[in-house]
Amino acid sequence: MAFIRLSAAVSASLLVAASASSSFVGYIVTSEQVELNGQSLAVYTLAARFDGSSDTVWRGFNLTADNHDWFLGFWHKDNHGDEATNGLLSQDFGTWNPSRTGGNLANRPYDSYLTIGGIARASNTTQSMGAWFDGDKHSPRAWDQAALPMSPSFNWYVDESSAVLLSDEIEQGRVGNSPGLPLTDVRLGQFVLSEGHEARTFSLSIVYSSGYSLSDDEQDHYSTASGTFTLGNPVPAPGALALAVLGAHAARRRRR
Repeated sequence: MAFIRLSAAVSASLLVAASASSSFVGYIVTSEQVELNGQSLAVYTLAARFDGSSDTVWRGFNLTADNHDWFLGFWHKDNHGDEATNGLLSQDFGTWNPSRTGGNLANRPYDSYLTIGGIARASNTTQSMGAWFDGDKHSPRAWDQAALPMSPSFNWYVDESSAVLLSDEIEQGRVGNSPGLPLTDVRLGQFVLSEGHEARTFSLSIVYSSGYSLSDDEQDHYSTASGTFTLGNPVPAPGALALAVLGAHAARRRRR
């Protein structure tokens, strides 16, 4: 199944955390445009950026937005469990489970998923916990659905025991363990929307530590950070747009 990659890393934004923190810098959103079978898509990668060499993310939670519709309309192309629709590009069915995305070329470039570090592949250790709502009703399918969770109590995480199983050096949520991203960043998710969609701004909190020791007595303390990120380019308010136009006119007059 052929695809056309139109552009790579066409935009990036840095949003500083809303709460002060010693090592969390902010959320980074990078984007690219792709096309599959005539469908133009905007693919966003969300990452948390840090300034330490061993900062490690353990949990994402309290994902909220002002607009109910911003939790809908995501594209998936994964192995969500229905043999009749597995692997199909769809906004109606899918999973946010990164271990069930499928092929790194046939699926991953077009699939929406949540993760704590790493990438979407079978060995990804990210798990989900908490309430997941489909509309106003609790869904027993957890993250095996196309919409984002409409409940701030939902969270996705990596179990602390994975640091013991995988060893301290290769903990999935540690900086440097998100292939394709800068060594300062930890991947938190990929979000695929139709090209030309309305900009969507979300709030998100994370739990992280400045490192991990296999000895509980030496384990660094946990910190919580919160901030916002935007998928797409927000349209400036009319007043801001008018000021920008006036500023441009003033600059031209000065050059003359």
